Amino acid sequence: MDAALALIAEHGVGGTSLQMIAGAVGVTKAAVYHQFRTKEQIVIALTERELGGLEEALEAAEAQDHPLRARELLLDRVIDLAVERRGAASTLQFDPVVVRLLAEHEPFQRFIQRLYTVLLNDAAEDARVAAAVLSGAIAVGVVHPLVADIDDQTLRATLGRITRRMIDAVG
Repeated sequence: MDAALALIAEHGVGGTSLQMIAGAVGVTKAAVYHQFRTKEQIVIALTERELGGLEEALEAAEAQDHPLRARELLLDRVIDLAVERRGAASTLQFDPVVVRLLAEHEPFQRFIQRLYTVLLNDAAEDARVAAAVLSGAIAVGVVHPLVADIDDQTLRATLGRITRRMIDAVG
């Protein structure tokens, strides 16, 4: 999976073949095909792997009685994961093939709906636009060349402050 993610980050989904993935892993194309029939299945598996780190935090946030505490718990985990996996989030969020696939993938859509319900507690147009802006801000905020030399702890704290201001401005 890491090899596929690295190749997709470098070449995009459209420029990455099953043969390239097989070569990077050191197996045959048939071995990759045995696990994943299409690149689309690989993209879905990569996304599920990356978002799997949020499932427990999302469930804990949804169980909270206090919406503000729920939001804080979940936002902290979203930022932690983005900082820990600086390249993965952006790769999966900005590749046009990934965007199209995930827009059509019902489990992903349900997960994202749950996530932003906790973070923004609203389905109105302003909140949906805010969700898109927040998502992009976090994804770009961890990989932009201007932050490449910033240590993880500082980046987490700064992103936390900025994203909370963004959410508060919508609320």
